[in-house]
Amino acid sequence: MEKQKKIGVFSLILMIFSSIYGFANTTVAFDQMGYASIIWYILAALLFFLPSALMLAEYGSAFKEAKGGIYSWLAGSIGEKWAFIGTFIWLSSWIIWMLSTATKVWIPLSTLISGSDQTQTWSFLGLSSTQTVGLLGIIWILAVTFFASRGVKSIARISSIGGMFVMFLTALFFVASIVILFLNGGQLAELIDGVHSFAASPNPQFSSPMALVSFITYAVFAYAGMESMGGITDSMDKPEKTFPRGLIISTIAITIMYSLSIFLWGISTNWTAVLGKNQVNLGNITYVLMNNLGLELGKAMGLSGATAITLGHLLARLTGLSMFMAYLGSFFVLIYSPLKSFILGSSPNLWPKKMTKLNKAGMPAYSMWIQAIVVAVFIFLVAFGGSAANQFYLILTDMGNVSTSFPYLFLIGAFPFFKRRQDLERPFVIFKSRFWTDAIVTVVMIVLIGGIGFTCLQPIMEHDYMTAFWTIIGPIFFGAVAWIFYRGAQKRSTSVDSANEN
Repeated sequence: MEKQKKIGVFSLILMIFSSIYGFANTTVAFDQMGYASIIWYILAALLFFLPSALMLAEYGSAFKEAKGGIYSWLAGSIGEKWAFIGTFIWLSSWIIWMLSTATKVWIPLSTLISGSDQTQTWSFLGLSSTQTVGLLGIIWILAVTFFASRGVKSIARISSIGGMFVMFLTALFFVASIVILFLNGGQLAELIDGVHSFAASPNPQFSSPMALVSFITYAVFAYAGMESMGGITDSMDKPEKTFPRGLIISTIAITIMYSLSIFLWGISTNWTAVLGKNQVNLGNITYVLMNNLGLELGKAMGLSGATAITLGHLLARLTGLSMFMAYLGSFFVLIYSPLKSFILGSSPNLWPKKMTKLNKAGMPAYSMWIQAIVVAVFIFLVAFGGSAANQFYLILTDMGNVSTSFPYLFLIGAFPFFKRRQDLERPFVIFKSRFWTDAIVTVVMIVLIGGIGFTCLQPIMEHDYMTAFWTIIGPIFFGAVAWIFYRGAQKRSTSVDSANEN
């Protein structure tokens, strides 16, 4: 039997990098905080990404035989009840991602067709542009669920092509930015005013101390996804050395890439001139910046105004094509993968019988349709709630950031309980001192609670109660649903026991 090739340091770095680094995160960071986002990304890497990834690696190595992913980790640390609720909230982060992406996917499609985002001009049967995009989002989620529940997986391969395009875009962005800087004699479009530029945001929405602290959830979101790496330590060559080494190198590399990318946007983009407009929102920011990059590159090269505009539209269309393919492929995987792994990895007694059944295609079709209906209802309520495009995409982004950050409260909070178990075989151990384990867990928890808390409090302080409601509702709603499911399972179990006794 051929010996399976083990994962080395270099392969691990590539895996971590491809799972974590997101090109679109840099455009959102520059839009929200300008150069000031760099310091928050560095702090998030040191105070969240590195310590939490090491904790997840310990979970993964100790529970390497478990098939339930983070559910198994939590169940083995804090018990079945909180594991079920915590994992249900983790599942909700993917549901919120679907909610957000089902409406954002039309922006790259519009940009591909028109050369710029025209979704704000779309209208159907007298509906506003936000309502029209919401309606299209509902059609999207229902159509993808229909095909995916019947086992149509081949389209998921498109995501790898989209991923290669996005890598190409990242390289193109770096080269174009350096060329513009060189041709403009080292002049930045967004001027640096000493330390102030790296401490204060040009965005008036992030001028208060509370808003600044709330940005930590954007940075945490940018580094999220390491839980998928925790289960591969048994496939590594000398994991006790390979994983920490690969992780530390990856943390440094990803932090530098994020920081450098944010800085490079300042070469081609003046925040006030380009981003301080009503037409720019968190849904179309990447396409606006890439369009502007092409325009500024054309100007720097001495091309005519019309040619520079064409170059801008070309880069925007290329970005639209790349992101649309990446979204399309990812959607066909994420519509069933997290849901299926959670249902099959947890006790079937915790679910109503219909939700655990797989159809002929091996899909939990009934559960997928419930998921689709929940997403469709949420899209309808947010889109038809009277929000303009700017607020609509801000709500979706804040919902995504909070729902993605929230499950880490369970994973990190459960870690000291996991460390106190004496009956586990631990092939990979980094945290050897109980004092330092508790201290580091406390720091990470403060970062998470502070970021989530301030993100939820900021709109309340500004009397923007609609944004506040939708930002908070995700984890609360899905946590409550999980609790109801668990209580129902307990009652069914009690009834069965009573019947057996009689």
